[in-house]
Amino acid sequence: MKKLSLAISAALISGSIALTTAPAHANLPMAVEGQTLPSLAPMLERTTPAVVSISVKGTHEIQQRVPDAFRFFFGNPRNGQPQERPFQGLGSGVIIDADEGYIVTNNHVVEEADEIMVTLKDGRQVEAKKIGADPGSDIALLQIDEDNLTEIKVADSDVLRVGDFTVAIGSPFGLGQTVTSGIVSALGRSGLNVESFEDFIQTDAAINSGNSGGALVNLRGELIGINTAIIGPNGGNVGIGFAIPSNMMKNLVSQIIEFGEVRRGVLGVAGRSVNGEIAKAMELETTQGGFIEQVTPDSAAAEAGLKAGDVITKVNGKTVRTFSELRGKIGSIGAGKKVKLTVVRDGKEKKFTVKLKQAEATNVEAASLHPMLDGAELDNSTDGKGINITDVERGSAAEAVGLKAGDIVTGVNRTRINTIGELRSYLKDHKGVLALNVLRGNRTMYLMIR
Repeated sequence: MKKLSLAISAALISGSIALTTAPAHANLPMAVEGQTLPSLAPMLERTTPAVVSISVKGTHEIQQRVPDAFRFFFGNPRNGQPQERPFQGLGSGVIIDADEGYIVTNNHVVEEADEIMVTLKDGRQVEAKKIGADPGSDIALLQIDEDNLTEIKVADSDVLRVGDFTVAIGSPFGLGQTVTSGIVSALGRSGLNVESFEDFIQTDAAINSGNSGGALVNLRGELIGINTAIIGPNGGNVGIGFAIPSNMMKNLVSQIIEFGEVRRGVLGVAGRSVNGEIAKAMELETTQGGFIEQVTPDSAAAEAGLKAGDVITKVNGKTVRTFSELRGKIGSIGAGKKVKLTVVRDGKEKKFTVKLKQAEATNVEAASLHPMLDGAELDNSTDGKGINITDVERGSAAEAVGLKAGDIVTGVNRTRINTIGELRSYLKDHKGVLALNVLRGNRTMYLMIR
């Protein structure tokens, strides 16, 4: 009966069909009165080649504890000392750019991995390298060098509505590619303490261990989210799964491609979600939104004119219901970007345009760009006209080729390079000896890497 009701629901989308009464125990026929029943198969045949399985190997540190009862006999020389243990893991990923070989997955799938292997739907196995990751949102970007890839079309997740049909694609429990279906159960879910920046799509499509990093798509086969978390006993599915919205993923990935990391924008406010008590105490007409308790001096919010007591109800025209949802949306928007905020102040709706400032940045490890750059830390120059070498590890490959802290890379093989993203694209397409054009103080030089 469940299959029949699902078929009827799908039929309401594609048009009415005539159904005859069939025994409850009978198999669902392929056609009724000559008309084919609706099926997700054609969409899935186009979409599933863009979803991959990921297996990882690596080592992580654990604390070795010696029970008190044994310390008398064996002493305690290693108690509390970290030890390395090998681990293996499984997950899923989604090809978002076939030409560049970019694959999106969850950070927790590939974190600490020394080896990342991607298995395509056609059986090909390819080693992947990690371009960058954002633990705060649990997004990671991988890259493979392979031809004849299929990429997925990315949809606008901001237009999703509760009740929209969803299909989850991934590799649960290492069984191989599996497809499940359901609906959008809720939007803007946060406060789960799964990630630092949460703005989840909730779905009842079955998501289990191993689905992490897989695709949540609509009935057109377009990506609406990256499956990332579940709520359920013993890690099993109970119809409550969560996915990172595709728009949030796009914002984060574009920063990783350009900078090698996420340059998170900061609003500069502290607060909490509006509830009935706050609304009554502050005489607010709204019971949803992000209530601002404090504005940091010299922050983006302060410069735009936001004040304590304001309630932020929309970001770029999209409603925010909680402060956590506000934090999740702002946290995926890059530094320097402008956002339009709708604010309720003294019972009146006002609009502000805020240019986000940058959170404290971390330098980029260059090993993912080229093996001979391993040991160098990179950062895009503030004027956008080169790449700063902020540090070089002693004894590293980068030191061996002659790089020093303070150098500025301005080109490769007489081609102008302005950003880390441009350098990554150039190195991907060019092999053999490469000449880095380096500015050191007032001198210009070329350093060769192989």
